[in-house]
Amino acid sequence: MAEEEEGKEYRWETGYEKTWEAIKEDDDGLVEASVAEIIHNAKRKRQLDRKTGARLGMMRHLYIILDTSEAMSNQDLKPTRLLCSLKLLEDFVDEFFYQNPISQVGLIITKNKRAEKISDLAGNSKKHIKEIKALQQTALAGEPSLQNSLELAIKSLRLLPSHASKEIIIITGSLTTCDPGDITDTIQSMKSDGIRCSVIGLAAELYICKKIAILTGGEHGVVLDDKHFKEQLNAHIDPPPAATRLDAALVKMGFPHHALQSSGTDTSIAVCMCHAENSDGSVKLTSTGFLCPQCLSKHCELPVECRACGLTLVSAPHLARSYHYLFPVAPFKESDYEDKYTMCYGCQKILSQKDKKIYICEKCTRIFCIDCEIFIHESLHTCPGCATNQTTYQKFTEK
Repeated sequence: MAEEEEGKEYRWETGYEKTWEAIKEDDDGLVEASVAEIIHNAKRKRQLDRKTGARLGMMRHLYIILDTSEAMSNQDLKPTRLLCSLKLLEDFVDEFFYQNPISQVGLIITKNKRAEKISDLAGNSKKHIKEIKALQQTALAGEPSLQNSLELAIKSLRLLPSHASKEIIIITGSLTTCDPGDITDTIQSMKSDGIRCSVIGLAAELYICKKIAILTGGEHGVVLDDKHFKEQLNAHIDPPPAATRLDAALVKMGFPHHALQSSGTDTSIAVCMCHAENSDGSVKLTSTGFLCPQCLSKHCELPVECRACGLTLVSAPHLARSYHYLFPVAPFKESDYEDKYTMCYGCQKILSQKDKKIYICEKCTRIFCIDCEIFIHESLHTCPGCATNQTTYQKFTEK
């Protein structure tokens, strides 16, 4: 892996790229066709890069390490590197939990050569987004410390069971790091514990960041602008291939019932476990909530890990939604546009010559445009044609 990476040339080491040659005029002297093809290829890029047939880690535990040093005040990303990162992280956390409902996220910041845990591993997106918004007022100072941040994340991830997927994403804008010891020992510790670490650089590629990503099986990238930054983050929404040492195990889960639907003894007014330790005075006595089937402690929202007995509490829709990665929609057949194709089955758009390619589901033979094809495979995870065709759906369920 390392040898392959070393063999690649950097962009600035290659010769001039004649990017203008990609745009060619058609018979009428127009460049619309070439522009449409470039847009089409850009939309398809993430689909083509997706690997199939890989074992995935479903219960993901992810720590996001955010650089809040003085370097994050730079304005090459508007309005500043920090504010741009926080805005994109809000969207990322929201989408991450939508696609991975039984996973957990934690947030660590680093500045002044220290690391601070802002939020522990938890499955509540609202809590993390609240903490991210509060960071807009944080003072940027000093240098970051990669080693201190990684050690803080490793302490929590090391305690997780062997079937859990352990991941770290570092977002750094600084070109320096101030570490108390040898960071190579920390990298070896991550490797031995099966922790996958990825790095998103906002300034330039750093040798140590590249080394961390290669040795732990993560990804490393440097952002070009805010749109490319968003793409780099979104690449981490899909579960990564599971580590080879990941053990297959039965995981005990609880499916709590709502207090309103329970017996009179269960609906007594009590403080929910989610807010029992709040120091901001927001603790309230409520009669509603989700009751843990094992210890009957009350929680506001699902999914969550029971604070009393440690049981993972989920609802059936959460579990069902997390399994769409195991049974993905088969890739659609790509075909050139012809006059016989009239309408996209998904959005009912009238197809024309501007649609360079159309996509056909091989099970139900319905036709889709490029936008619907991407939406089906990245967000919907169900083919509308198959879902509305009773015969096709019946054959699929029988298989």
